[in-house]
Amino acid sequence: MLGLRTTIYKVDDIDEAKEWFAKAFETSAYFDESYYVGFNIAGYELGLIPDESITPKSSNVLSYWGVEDIVKEYEKFLALGARELEAPHNVGGEIIVAAVLDPWNNAVGLIYNPEFKLES
Repeated sequence: MLGLRTTIYKVDDIDEAKEWFAKAFETSAYFDESYYVGFNIAGYELGLIPDESITPKSSNVLSYWGVEDIVKEYEKFLALGARELEAPHNVGGEIIVAAVLDPWNNAVGLIYNPEFKLES
């Protein structure tokens, strides 16, 4: 196993979602087509796929995006229209997690983890 590479979020309006995620993650898409929008987030792929189905989404699988200031990032997501799923809270040591629902009801996790180190 090589570790996590890509997190995909399904959205019903890919153009609106592209703008929202660009603001939320403070970066532009590197790949922008009608069938897929890709962002490079510190070497990891955040992808958007259009999906107009009414299939309910769940938060039983949650990807956490690393941040330095979890309260600041969490509040930024809320200010952009996300809804609270899990307020920032300590889960042991110095590790703090939070989660929001984006405007398309995808669960987006945030984590501050000073212990995490990438392995080559």
